[in-house]
Amino acid sequence: MVDYLGLADQLKHALANYTESGGKGDPTYDTKQAIAIMLERHGIACDMLHGSDWQKAVGDGKKTLFALPALQEHLLELEDGKTRWNQVITELSRAFALCAASDEATEIRDDVALFQAIQAALNKQHSGNRKTPEQIDAAIRQLVSKAITTDGQVIDVFTAAGLPKPDISILSDGFLAEVRGLKHKNVAAELLEKLLKDELKVRSKRNLVQSQLFSEKLKKTLNAYHNRAISTMEVIEELIRLAKEMDAATKRGEDLGLTDDEIAFYDALAANESAVKAMGDDKLKVIAAELITQVRKSVTIDWTLREGARAKIRVMVKRILNKYGYPPDLQEEAVKTVLQQAELLCADWV
Repeated sequence: MVDYLGLADQLKHALANYTESGGKGDPTYDTKQAIAIMLERHGIACDMLHGSDWQKAVGDGKKTLFALPALQEHLLELEDGKTRWNQVITELSRAFALCAASDEATEIRDDVALFQAIQAALNKQHSGNRKTPEQIDAAIRQLVSKAITTDGQVIDVFTAAGLPKPDISILSDGFLAEVRGLKHKNVAAELLEKLLKDELKVRSKRNLVQSQLFSEKLKKTLNAYHNRAISTMEVIEELIRLAKEMDAATKRGEDLGLTDDEIAFYDALAANESAVKAMGDDKLKVIAAELITQVRKSVTIDWTLREGARAKIRVMVKRILNKYGYPPDLQEEAVKTVLQQAELLCADWV
C-alpha cells in the first residue's frame, strides 16, 4: 500500500506527457537500461573499495558491523570519497529498486546491502542530515524487496567503532581518550564532529552566546580539515580541545553558582570582554539574576510578535543595566543579545 501512495498524480503526469508527445517514447522505464546503470554503478563502487577487504563482509551482518570502521576509513582517505560514495550508492540503489526482481540484481544483492550499510554509517555521523523524498522511497522499496539484510543487527557508529555510546552532554576525559586512541583516525574525526554538533544543537536552544561561539570555532576547525590545512590527527586534537572547552563552559556556571538560565544571561552580558573587565563577575551575576526575575515576569506568549511588548522589555533591560553601571557604549549590543536570549527561554517560562 505504501508503494502506491502518490501514484495517481505521477501516473496522471506521465500519461499527459506521453499524450502530448503524440504517443511516442516509452510509457514506462526500460528494465534493461536500469540493469545497465545498476551494473555500472556497482562497478564504480567496487573500484572505490579496491584495496580493502570489503568482500569478506558481504552477506554477513556481524562481519559487516565490525568491518564498517575500516571501510569508512578507506573511503574517507579518497579525495571527496564520502561525497562520491553517497552519489554512486544513491544512484545504484535507485537503479536496483527498478530491477530488483532481475537475475542481475539478485546476483549483487548482498554487495548492494553492504554498500548501503557503509553509506548509512557515513551519513549517520551527521545528525543534521535529512533524507530526500527519493531516498525515503528507495528505502521503502529496499525494505520490501529485502535488499537490505542486517541479520537483526542495528548498525550504530559507536558500536562499530568499538566504543560505548556516550552521553553527549558529558564528554568525559576517559571517552575522549578512547576516541583519540581509535585505530581509524578519519572515523574518529567524524565521530567527534557528530558529537560536538549534537551538543551544540542542544545548547542552541538554551544558551545563545555559547552556541554561537562554539559553532564558529567548530566551523573554523572543520574548514581547515576539509581544506587539508591540518591533518586528521590535528583535527582530532582540535576537536577534543573544543569538547573540553565546552565542558569547562558548563562547569563555569556551576562554579559561579548560577542556574542554566542565569548563566545564559550572564554570557549575554559578558559577550564583550570590555564589559567583563569594567564590571567584574560578581556584578554581572547580580545583573543576570535580576534580568531573569524581571524578564520572566514581563514575557507573555506573543511578546515576540508585538513590537509594543518588545519595546517595553527593551526599556526594562536598559534600566537594569543603567542601575548597575553597565558601560553605556556597550548597552545597545547587550540589550539586543539579552532579548535574543530571552526569546530562546521564554517558551518554557510562559
